[in-house]
Amino acid sequence: MDYKQTYEWLVSKLPIYQRIGKAAYKANLDDTIQLLNKLGNPQDHFKSIHVAGTNGKGSVCHILASVLQEAGYKTGLYTSPHLKDFRERIKINGEMIGEEDVVQFVKKHKKTFEKLSPSFFEMTVAMAYEYFAQEKVDFAILEAGMGGRLDSTNISKPILTVITNIGYDHMQFLGDTIEKIATEKAGIVKEKITLVVGKKQKGADEVFMKIADKKLAPIIYADDHFELKEIHTREKNYLIYDVWHDNNLYLEKLVSPLLGRYQNGNIATVLQSIELLKQSEEVQIEKEMIVDGIFHVVDNTSLLGRWQVISNNPLTICDTGHNPEGLQAVVSQIAETKFDNLHFVFGMVNDKNPESILYLLPKNATYYFCKPDIPRGMDIDELKEHAFKAGLRGETYNSVHHAYNSAVNNAGGNDMVFIGGSTFIVAEIV
Repeated sequence: MDYKQTYEWLVSKLPIYQRIGKAAYKANLDDTIQLLNKLGNPQDHFKSIHVAGTNGKGSVCHILASVLQEAGYKTGLYTSPHLKDFRERIKINGEMIGEEDVVQFVKKHKKTFEKLSPSFFEMTVAMAYEYFAQEKVDFAILEAGMGGRLDSTNISKPILTVITNIGYDHMQFLGDTIEKIATEKAGIVKEKITLVVGKKQKGADEVFMKIADKKLAPIIYADDHFELKEIHTREKNYLIYDVWHDNNLYLEKLVSPLLGRYQNGNIATVLQSIELLKQSEEVQIEKEMIVDGIFHVVDNTSLLGRWQVISNNPLTICDTGHNPEGLQAVVSQIAETKFDNLHFVFGMVNDKNPESILYLLPKNATYYFCKPDIPRGMDIDELKEHAFKAGLRGETYNSVHHAYNSAVNNAGGNDMVFIGGSTFIVAEIV
C-alpha cells in the first residue's frame, strides 16, 4: 500500500472518535496496553510530558515543544486532532512524520492490528510512541485526547504532568459536573510526579488535591506564581507582555505571535512547567531560549487555528474554540475588536449541546450556517433552527467553503469575518 491507501485503511477499517463519535469510545486501556506490549513498549524509551485539560492543552503542548527545540533538545510532539494532514499529529522538531514512516509502521504491524482490532486513536498513539523511540527524542510532549484516565496517551511514564483547566465538554463520556470531569482529567497524575495545573477552579481543585495527595504527587498552580500583564501597543501581529513570577519581573516585553488573549494563561502554564523542568540537572533552558521559543512557536511547530488572522481585508479570523468556555473567550475578544459589521461562519458537531453554545454568541451578527464535512457534523437546518431560538439570524450553506466565500463577498472593508464553532469547520479553511 502507498501512503494514501495506508491512511484510508487506518480510517476506514477502524472507528475514529473524531469522525463518528460515541461508537469509537472505549471504557478501558486494556487494548492499548496489549498493543504496546506487542510493540515492545516504546513509550518506556523516552522522557515525556503529558498534558490534559479542557481548553488550551494543544497550545501548551506546542509552546512547550517550541521552547525545548530552541533549547537544543530533539523534541517529539503528539497532538490531536489534525487540521489538514494526518501527519500533523506526530512531529519531531516541527517536522511531520514521513509518509513512508506511516506506511512502514502499518505494514510492519498490520497482522497485530487485525488480531487485536485497536481503535484509530490507539494505533496512532502507538505509531507516535514507536517513532519517538526509534528517533531517540530527548523529550516527547503528549497531548491527551478528550479525557485523561482512559486516554491512550496515558500509557506513558511522564517526568511531568500538566492540566490546563476544566470546562464542560464531552460530558456524555466524562461526566456532567466539574468534579467528575476533573477526576477523569486527573487520571494522568502519576506516583510522585509533579502536577502543574494552569489555574485554580472551585470544584476541580479539591479533586486535584485529593488525587495528588493519594499519589504523593506535588501539585503547583501556575496562576499562583506567574502573571502576564499585557503592554498595549499599536502592534497588530503580536501581543507583548511583562511577565511576573512571584511578584518579581521575570521577562520584560515578551513578544507572542499568539493573538488570542486567552493564551496568556497557557503561556503562564508553560513557564511554570519549564521552571520545574529546570530543577533537573539534565535540563538546561535559559530565559533567552524561552523568549525565542514563544516568539517562534508558529514557525517551529506550525500551530494553527488559534485566533489566526487569515486576511486583513476584510479582517478574517478563525479559532478552534468549540465548547462553552473556549467560545466565551473568543466572543469576549470579538467584542474588543473594532469593526463595522460581523459575519460569522458557524458550524457544530451533533454531539454538542447547541443551547449551551448558541446563547453565548453575539446576536448583532450575520450568520452563515454550515456543516463540517464529517459524519458527526450537525445538519444545517437543525443548526439554523436552534440558532433562531437563540436569537441568531442567518442563512444555511451547503459547504463550509460556500459559507466562507459568501461571508467574505458580503463583508465590507471595515467588517470582520469570523470562522468557528468546531475544529472541523476551521480545518476546511486554514
